[in-house]
Amino acid sequence: MLIDAKLVAQLRSQTGAGMMDAKVALEENGGDLEKAGEALRKKGIAKAAKKADRETHEGRVHAYIHSNGKLGALVEVLCETDFVARTDAFIAFCNDLAMHVSAVDPSYLSRADVPVELIEKEKEIYRAEMAAQAKPPEVIEKIIEGKLNKWFSEVVLLEQPFIKEDDKTVEEYLKSRISTLGENMQIKRFARFSI
Repeated sequence: MLIDAKLVAQLRSQTGAGMMDAKVALEENGGDLEKAGEALRKKGIAKAAKKADRETHEGRVHAYIHSNGKLGALVEVLCETDFVARTDAFIAFCNDLAMHVSAVDPSYLSRADVPVELIEKEKEIYRAEMAAQAKPPEVIEKIIEGKLNKWFSEVVLLEQPFIKEDDKTVEEYLKSRISTLGENMQIKRFARFSI
């Protein structure tokens, strides 16, 4: 099948993929934009996983201040080389991330950062909610697990729906940027300030 340059350009603008990657994905999926986009996302996640062990010693601290001057965030994002840290794409990622932190106000970077006592307290609250319901214990545990996952998606940065693309989590957005930039990247820490 002959793939039209406009279709390749459209897929590139949707995914941020390189020209050849977009063309190959379209060829492999019979020119179907949606399927090609999914294939590129899967490849991007696989590429990001391969790079996860590489060390990140460079990066930047980036500030975002909302237009009213009463809300802002600082983020520290690491990458492998100073070259990538200075690119417009990396800076744009840092800005998007800081804007997300300003808007959504996460409490923790990852699940590992959430104190065990707080998780247990949430479980106790959910168990108390479920106590009145006559359901088998294994069903109650599944419901509690679901509620806990929803809570994590509200308080943990990497699990929150990304504000600019709410079909992706922040972690999925990070992996897509790793795939695009070709280097391992790591969100190290963040802080939000508001008046």
